[in-house]
This record gives sequence, C-alpha cells and structure tokens, in this order.
Amino acid sequence: MGVVAQFNKKMKLFVNGRKDVFEILQQKIAPTDKTVWFHCASLGEFEQGVPIMEAMKKLKPGHKIVVSFFSPSGFEIKKNTPLADAVVYLPMDTQSNAEKFIAAVHPSLVFFVKYEFWPNYLFGLKKKNIPTLLVSGVFRKKQIFFKSYGGFMRKALDSFDHFFLQEENSEALLKSIGFNNVTVSGDTRFDRVSHQIEMDNTLKFAEDFKGNSLCIVCGSTWPEDEAVLLDYINSSPENVKFIIAPHKIEPDKIEAFTKTIIKKTVLHSIKDEVNISEYSVLIIDCIGLLSKLYSYADIAYVGGAMGKTGLHNILEPATFGVPIVIGKNYNEFPEAIRLQDLAGLYSVKNTSECSEILNKLAANDNFRNKTGMICGHFVNKNTGATQKIVNYITTILK
Repeated sequence: MGVVAQFNKKMKLFVNGRKDVFEILQQKIAPTDKTVWFHCASLGEFEQGVPIMEAMKKLKPGHKIVVSFFSPSGFEIKKNTPLADAVVYLPMDTQSNAEKFIAAVHPSLVFFVKYEFWPNYLFGLKKKNIPTLLVSGVFRKKQIFFKSYGGFMRKALDSFDHFFLQEENSEALLKSIGFNNVTVSGDTRFDRVSHQIEMDNTLKFAEDFKGNSLCIVCGSTWPEDEAVLLDYINSSPENVKFIIAPHKIEPDKIEAFTKTIIKKTVLHSIKDEVNISEYSVLIIDCIGLLSKLYSYADIAYVGGAMGKTGLHNILEPATFGVPIVIGKNYNEFPEAIRLQDLAGLYSVKNTSECSEILNKLAANDNFRNKTGMICGHFVNKNTGATQKIVNYITTILK
C-alpha cells in the first residue's frame, strides 16, 4: 500500500469514526451515570492510562469509564477494551463540540495522558469545575507554552488541577511559567509493564520455535529497522533465532522483507502447517502478542527510532530483564536516555553498529546477562507512579 493510500485510509477512519461519537455516548452513558473520562492520543498513551483505569475501577466501582482517542491507530485496536464502558474518537476541538461532549460524558474526573492539550475542551472542563489531571506528562522547551507568543496555550494549561510528570525537566519548564501544582511521579508505564511479568506469558508456538536457541525478538519494527537488522539476521550463527513483529501488518511489505532473508523463514499465520522448530526466523503477521513474546527474548531490538515514527515501548522487554537495542532517534524518550546511561540499552546508527552490538550480546553470556539485569532493575526501581496519582485522587473525590 502506497503512502498516499495509507494516508487516505487513516484519514477516512479519522473522519468517519467521529460521525458516531455522540450516538455511541447516548447508547452507553445515561444522564444519571457517574463517569471518569480518559483522553489518550493513541495506543502508547492508552497503555500509560491502563494502571490508572484499573485503580479507578477499584476506587470508584460505580463509575463508568469513558476513553477517547485522537488517533485511529489507538481507537481501532482498543475500541472493544473491557476496561472501558465507552470508547470513542474525540471530536475536533471546537467550542460547540467540547460543550456537547462534556455534557454527554458529564465526568466527575478527567485524565489527559502524557500530552494532548485541546483548549476548548480544557476551558469547558474548567468552566464546569470538573477536576482535570495530566498524568505521565512530558514537556519540551520547543513547545508553544514556553514561547513569548504562547499566552493562549498557557491559559489552557491553567485548566489542569494538577500535573503528574515523568521527569524533572518537565517540572522545571512548568515552574518557569508559573505552574507549581506539579508532582514528579514518574511514568505509569513502569507499573503497567511490571504486572506483565506476573501474568501467564506462555505461547506454545514460541516455545517450540525457540527450543534451545538464543532468541532475538525484534518488536514493532518499521522498514528502516528491518534494513539495519537484515545483515545480522543473514549472517548470524546457527544457534540464533529471530522473532520479528512488524509494527504494521502489511502483507506486501512483509513478503518483500521475507524475500531478502536467506535464513529459513515462516509466518505466524501458517505456524500450524509446518514444523516450526526447523525455522530460524518467525515473522508475526498479527497483533497482540508482542508483550508475551518478549518473555522468550534473550535480546530485544525495539523499533521506531531508526526512522522518525517514534521509539516504541522499551519497558515491555526491560521488565523481563532483556538487554535492548534501538535506533538513533530517541532524544524525546526519557526512559531510553536513562536506560542507555545505565548501560542497559544500546543505540545504533547503521547496519554495522547494529551487527556489532548484536554479535557481542549473542556471543558474550556475561555481558548479555549483566545488561539484561540492569534493565530489570530499572523497571523495578521506577514503579509507583500510579499510587502517587491515586493518593491525590482520594483527596479530591469524595
């Protein structure tokens, strides 16, 4: 599928999905219902919201949870999540849409996750005195709030009752423009991924595929990632196997990539038709398995940072104590910077650097185990953001 066709498909979902919003809300939210509203830009922000959603279900079991998404990639995957009573697109940020949406949801409490600052919605919530929190927030100096001409957007920030932030730099930026209602609580994703290790992560096909081999799981890869991985995949020792889970399931691109691999390769969709243990490369042509697949990894390559699409979740493999390799564009991901500083994560710029670090991790058991241990400790040490937010909520929700 070409770039234009992909854009048109996404735009169609973006436009058509917003047509049914108020009808869905009318069906699922009664005027007498009490609700909590979570707004997430996309899938990553939803994952950050999950621990708080789970906490709210325990804290306020009588409240319904409404989740809104800006992006089709979040909505389409999570529209049937059992965590929410209603999942919708957020209508475009106009005053009339905001008033109509807030009236339909009538929330007791609102969470905006990480970022997404829609002035009309924020002003509407402030006008109705509805407590509104930013959770797992991140701010950057280049944002409009910190520019001389950003007065209107700074006024929108004044609608938040409290900011729960991932790191100190964001705190300093907010304080520099007069906001002191801030807490550096950390990233709720640490809480989310730390629970994964307690779950049943068994996948029989992955067990059969891996056998006694060393397994490299390449998660959420884009073509740019696959291009730098290819040389190592093709030249790797016999005892190394690869599970590759592309970020987008596009059969033509998967087929094109498969043709460049000289190792014996099989798709997940035909795993039951073959003896999977005989293959060296397994390509996952479905969604929803990656967090469990990381439990089978000895090494993880996490995609997104070799191009400009954004680094995917490094905490999912880290929680299993797996050493991590990523691409070069990760400066806006504080968890990656911190984990690299600790020597649990390695960034590569090109094919040769990628092959070099994967070779070293595969060949040197002590180096691999030590690097993985750093990752596991990193996750354990940084849990607790959800509890800090819950402690605050209990003071404002009676």
